[in-house]
Amino acid sequence: MKRATSAALSALTLLSLAALTACGGDSGPDADPAEKPAATASQEKQTLEDQLKQLVITEADVNGMKVSDADVATSDNSDFAFAKSQQEVTVDKPVCAPLAHAMNQLPLGEPRADLTRSVSSSLNEPFTYVMLTTYESGKAESALAALSEAVDACAGGFTAEANGNTSTYDSVTAEKPAVATGDEPLAFRSGLTFRGVPHTVHTQAVRSGDVLAVYYSVDGMAIANGRPSDAKLNATVVKAQNAKLG
Repeated sequence: MKRATSAALSALTLLSLAALTACGGDSGPDADPAEKPAATASQEKQTLEDQLKQLVITEADVNGMKVSDADVATSDNSDFAFAKSQQEVTVDKPVCAPLAHAMNQLPLGEPRADLTRSVSSSLNEPFTYVMLTTYESGKAESALAALSEAVDACAGGFTAEANGNTSTYDSVTAEKPAVATGDEPLAFRSGLTFRGVPHTVHTQAVRSGDVLAVYYSVDGMAIANGRPSDAKLNATVVKAQNAKLG
């Protein structure tokens, strides 16, 4: 397995610090003050996304598995997209919002950039989604803390809605991480019922400096075909991605 050096993570940290400490320079007499900051922010986001692409797993890291860069959360063609942004999601218990985000391929907290990959060995096996998100200094810790609080506060379940879609989770339970590594690893399982059939999905979040990796596993075929499922996280995927984060 090809292991990334710490250069990519260091670059992400430097970019975050630069955004916090940069001073405005002379943009010239013809510069539009309203357009200049927006253009700079867009360039910084693109740079951060490029850095995340260097950190995310590829098929070379998970032999025999398919890694797709199709982002389920933002794809206009996805029949399974719950929401495209945090702002579209409402939760009956606000404290549970981070759980709804984590289980619907939406970033936690206040991200600077993010990307999602789906990984599977076949269409008939559970999919593991990998989301990498980078933050300003200190914001990754805050996002993870909010997720941890939600796991404790939402044990009895919650309901999330977005764009006419409703997801009802019957329970949330903390559990042992599929792979215990990184800073402050957090894992939980959630029970849900779809058309009278029970399903269990699993989520894990791991912090590496200012980068969060969120893993989510679901058996879409079982849900579609009305058979019970317990979609455990693929330890090979989690281990491979954690290794690339260092």
